[in-house]
Amino acid sequence: MIWVFLLGAGAGAGMLFWWDKATAPKRQRIPEEWPLKLRPLVNSSERRVWIWLSKVMFDQQLLVKLPVTRFTSPTVTEEATHWYPLLNGVYCTFTVCAMDGRVIACVDVQGPSGRSMANQALKNSLLSQCGIRYWVVDPSNLPHLSQIRTALLGEPAMKGSDRDLLETRFKDVRENLQAAVTRQRNHKSGPMERPDAEIHTGADFPESRLPSGWEQNSFLTPLDSRSAALGK
Repeated sequence: MIWVFLLGAGAGAGMLFWWDKATAPKRQRIPEEWPLKLRPLVNSSERRVWIWLSKVMFDQQLLVKLPVTRFTSPTVTEEATHWYPLLNGVYCTFTVCAMDGRVIACVDVQGPSGRSMANQALKNSLLSQCGIRYWVVDPSNLPHLSQIRTALLGEPAMKGSDRDLLETRFKDVRENLQAAVTRQRNHKSGPMERPDAEIHTGADFPESRLPSGWEQNSFLTPLDSRSAALGK
């Protein structure tokens, strides 16, 4: 009886191995029709703050809904796989970035029900320890140019004669944005263009098809060989 049991177990294991090998390519194939649809990157309140913040931070880069794992790294490399699942879902509505790629500040947009104190405390603690300033904005009560720039960029951002220059630049940017919006409204959008890279639906997706220069999340795989402290 024992040999019959062993023979059956061996046959079952063999069938399971064969089934796994037979179905693996199907799981890795690109579907002919993706079960996805386009959705807006921001809602109406976030869009209002986005336009306003792009005027205020005209001399900086503005990134949208970027997870903190894109611009931080663990102090102990071996702990990356532990912290990544916990932090990958933590993001701010906008990230203010200098021209050299250094993150300066993060801004959250307050929704109708506000943001929980626990959520704000977590982000404030995490970001402040990395030397990044954090601010929560109410779309219905936006702060003045000087207030938000001082809070995010520091006193030198609104110092001395630079204030008049910034106010003038702010006005110019506002007029340019209004003109751009007007052009966009008058422009008839054409059909969506196909991307340069051909998508082979129904085919396997080996790593060799990934775009050149593609990298994994830098929280887990550093983008270069230089070591960096957390948040730098």
